Amino acid sequence: MADNGSAGGAGGSLVAALGRTAGRASEETPAPLRRDVRLLGQLLGRVLEEAGGPELLEDVERLRRATIALRGADGGRRRARAEVAELVAGFDLDRAELVARAFTVYFQLVNLAEEQHRVRTLRERRQDGGPVRESFAAAVAEVREAAGDGGLAGLLERLEVAPVLTAHPTEARRRAVVDALRRIAVELARLDAPRLPGDDEATATRRLLEEITGLWRTAQLRRDRPSPLDEVRSVMAVFDATLFRLVPATYRSLEQALAGEATGTRPPPFRPYLRWGSWVGGDRDGNPNVTAATTRAAMAIQADHVLRGLEAVTRRVGHALTVSAATTPPSPELAASLERDLAAFPRRAAAIGKRWPDEPYLQKLLLAAERLAATRATLLGTPSDGGYAGAGEFLDDVRLVQASLAAAGAPRLAYGELQHLAWQAETFGFHLASLEVRQHAAVHAQAIAELAPGAAGDAAALDRLAAGGWEGAPAGAGEATREVLDTLAVMAELQARYGADACRRYVVSFSRSAADLAAVRALARLAVPDGQLELDVVPLFESRADLERARQVLEKYLDLPTARAWLEGRGRRLEVMLGYSDSAKDAGFLAANLALYRAQSELAAWAAGRGIDLVLFHGRGGALGRGGGPAGRAVRGQAPGSVAGRFKVTEQGEVIYARYGNLAIGHRHLEQVTNAVLGASTAKAQEAVAAAEARYLPTATAMATAAEAAWRGLVERDGFAEFFATVTPIKELGLLQIGSRPARRDGPGKAGGAGDLVDLRAIPWVFAWSQNRCNLPGWYGLGTGLELVAHRRGGVELLREMYRQWPFFRSLIENAEMSLAKADPLVAESYLALGGRPDLVAAIREEFRRTRVLVTETTGAGRLLGHRPVLRQAVELRNPYVDALSFLQVRFLTDLRNGLSGAEAARAAGLVLLTVNGVAAGLQNTG
Repeated sequence: MADNGSAGGAGGSLVAALGRTAGRASEETPAPLRRDVRLLGQLLGRVLEEAGGPELLEDVERLRRATIALRGADGGRRRARAEVAELVAGFDLDRAELVARAFTVYFQLVNLAEEQHRVRTLRERRQDGGPVRESFAAAVAEVREAAGDGGLAGLLERLEVAPVLTAHPTEARRRAVVDALRRIAVELARLDAPRLPGDDEATATRRLLEEITGLWRTAQLRRDRPSPLDEVRSVMAVFDATLFRLVPATYRSLEQALAGEATGTRPPPFRPYLRWGSWVGGDRDGNPNVTAATTRAAMAIQADHVLRGLEAVTRRVGHALTVSAATTPPSPELAASLERDLAAFPRRAAAIGKRWPDEPYLQKLLLAAERLAATRATLLGTPSDGGYAGAGEFLDDVRLVQASLAAAGAPRLAYGELQHLAWQAETFGFHLASLEVRQHAAVHAQAIAELAPGAAGDAAALDRLAAGGWEGAPAGAGEATREVLDTLAVMAELQARYGADACRRYVVSFSRSAADLAAVRALARLAVPDGQLELDVVPLFESRADLERARQVLEKYLDLPTARAWLEGRGRRLEVMLGYSDSAKDAGFLAANLALYRAQSELAAWAAGRGIDLVLFHGRGGALGRGGGPAGRAVRGQAPGSVAGRFKVTEQGEVIYARYGNLAIGHRHLEQVTNAVLGASTAKAQEAVAAAEARYLPTATAMATAAEAAWRGLVERDGFAEFFATVTPIKELGLLQIGSRPARRDGPGKAGGAGDLVDLRAIPWVFAWSQNRCNLPGWYGLGTGLELVAHRRGGVELLREMYRQWPFFRSLIENAEMSLAKADPLVAESYLALGGRPDLVAAIREEFRRTRVLVTETTGAGRLLGHRPVLRQAVELRNPYVDALSFLQVRFLTDLRNGLSGAEAARAAGLVLLTVNGVAAGLQNTG
C-alpha cells in the first residue's frame, strides 16, 4: 500500500496518501503513531511483494488510489464510484481474495499501532504527573468534595464493579490471528523500550517482517465453529495474559489515590470491589451446544487457571520473602501454624524447613503453594492430601503472614506484593469468575407443562412446589426438561465443590411474569430435593413492553412466600437485568434507550421505597446499536438512584479483547468505570441528574414516540425482511464460524418464523447493518424525534440545553453521532441498490440526512464528531480503506444475489466472509 516508486515498498507513503485524502487530519496524527503506521505499512508492502510479486502490490495500490479519489471527487462522485466498481469487477476471484486479505491485514496492523499509541499516551500522561481526567484521583477528589471523607468511606464500602464476560459471537478474528497480532505488538513495543542490547531498529524490523509474514500467511477465517469449551479457553487466554495481573494493579492505583505516600504500609482502606462473572459455558439461551456437562467442564477449566495463577504468585512472593527469623521474628500465631503444618504435612513441610531453616515467611508461603497444587489436583479429579477446603482458608494463611510481618515492624513487606496476592485470592477465589446460567423462560414453561401441568403459568402453585411441594419425581420428562434439571443439579454440585459464589445466578431471558421466575425455583427444588442449592433467579427484561411492566412482575414475584424468604436471606439484595439488544431491535434506537432509562428510574424508586438493595445488570453489546459505547459515559447517563455504587455489565466478543487484551488499556478502562460509578453515586450528582430528568423527560418522551413510529414505519413495511436479507450479508454471516451459538433462536424460545426478523438475534442484525455501511440500528428514527422539537420556536436551543445538562441525552447523542460517522451513504447506496426497493432506500436516505443534520445542530459542532477531533480523524483516515473492502464485498454479494450457484457460490460466499473480517477491523466493531 504505497505510492509507486517508494523506497520502502508498500505503505511507504501511506500516511502521506491519507493526508492527501483527509487534508489536515493526518497532520494532527501524533508523530509516533505516524511512524508506527508508516513502518507497518512499509513492512506489509514488502511482505506482499515477496508473497505475490509486484503485480499484487500494484493491484492493491490501484484500488487504494481509486477509493481515495472517490472520497475527494466532490462533483463527480457517481462516476468515481463507477470506476471503483469497474476496477473491482476486473479482478478474478484469486486476485480479489489476495487484495481483500491485504486490506484486512493492513487494518489489523493499524489497529495495533493505535493500541500501542494509546498505551504510550497513557504512560506519558502518568509520567507528567499532572491531573488525569476520569482517574482514581479525580474520583476521590469529586466524592470528597461532594460527600466528605465519611461519604467517601461509605461509598467505598458499597462499591462494586462486575464485568461479566460472555461468548456472544462478535469477535470475528480467529484466535490464531489474535495471537499473531500480540506477537507483533511485542516487537513494536521494543521500538519504544528496547530490552536487550540487540534490540536495535534493524533487529526489530527483521522480527516484525517475520511476524507480519506469519500473519499474512495465516488463514483469516475459521474452518470450524468453536465449541463452548473453545470459547471458555479463549476467555482464559485473556485471564492469563492480563486480568490476573490487572486486578491488583487496579486496586493499588485506587489505594494510591486514597493513601498517597502511605500506600503499601498498612491495610488498604477499601475492600476488593471487582466481581468478575462469566456466561461462557453457562449461557444456553438458544444454544443447544451448552449442556450441564459443558457448565461443569467450564468451571473446571476456570479453577485450573486461577489455581495455577495463585500457586505461581504464592511461590514468587514466597521466594522473595527471604527475611530471617532473627531480623523479623514470626508471631506466635505464625510459629504455631508452622508447627501444625509440620504435623499435618510432615514430608513437604520438613523438606521446605530443611532447605530454608531460618526463613519462616518463605516456609509458610511455599507450603501454601504446595497446598494450592494439591487443591487443584483434588478439584480436577486426582485426590491429593493437604489441599485447602476453600479460598477463605488460603486467605487466612496469607493474612497470617501479613499480620506477623506487620507486627515485626515490616509493614511494607506485609502490604506490598503480598497484598497483591491477597487481592487476587479475594477477587477470584478458587473459581475465577462466578459462572452464570441463562435460559429462555419458554424452556422452563415447557418443563413445567410436562412435569406439573396444573401449575403451568400459576405463580402461587409454582411457589408451593419450590417450597417442597413435589411429591416424588414426575415421569415423562422430555430431553429439554431433563437438561434443565441436570443443569440445576450441576449448579449445586459446583457450589459444593467451589463455594456458593461459583455458580448461583440463573438469568431468565424474556421474563414476562412472576410465573417465569417462580418456575425456576420450582424446578430447582425438584432437581435438588434437599433445598441446598443457593439460587439467585435474575429476571432479564428485554423488549420495550417487558421493560415497561418490569416493576409489576417483580412485585408479584416478591409477594410469593418462597421469593420473600429468599430476598430476606440475601440481605434484601435483588439483581435485575435489562437487555439493550432486543429492545433496540423492537422499538428503535431512541425509544429503546428511553425505555431502558425509564425502567432504571422506576425500578430504582420502587426498590428504595421497599428497602430493597437493587443491583441493575446491564446487558450491553459492543456495537452502539446494542448499547455499546464508552462505559464510563454510560454510567454517568444512568437514571437517578440506579447506580448507587454498583455497576454490573456484560463484556462480549471483540469488546473483551479491546478492553482487556492489553494491561495498560484494561487498567485505564477499569479506572474510568470506577471513576464514573463513584462520581455518579454521590447525592450531588444524583440531584443534578434528577433535576435534568424532571425538566427534559417529557420532551424526550414525545421525541421517542415519533422516533418509534418512524422505526416501525420502516421495519414493518411489507417486504422489509426480504430487503434486509438482500442488501446485507446476513445470510453469509450465518456461515461465519465466530461462535458456538446459532444466529437465530430455535425451539421453545423461538419467537417467530424462520424468515422473520423477530427470531433473528440482535448481534447478527446489528453486524449486518454495520457491514453495509448503514449502521441503521444506531440512529434510525432519531432524526424524526429531534425534528419534532427542532421545528418549534427555540427548539434547537432546547436540544442543545438537553445535550449540555442531561448526561443520558448527551450519551445518547454522542453514540448516535459515532454511528452516523461510521455510516457512509455513498458506499451504502451500492448495497441498498441490490434490494430493488427504491421506496425503502429513499426512506433510509432521507432519515439519514435528517438525523445527521439535527445531531450536528444539537451538538453545535458544525460537523459530525466536531467536538471530538481525534475520533473524527481516525474515522476519516480509515474510510477510504474500508471502502475498498466494501466494494469488494458488494461485488461478491451481487454475484450471489444474481443466482450464482455451486462451487462458484461457495467461493464467493467465502470471499464475502473475508471482507466481513476486514470491514469489521476497519470500523472496529461487529455486533
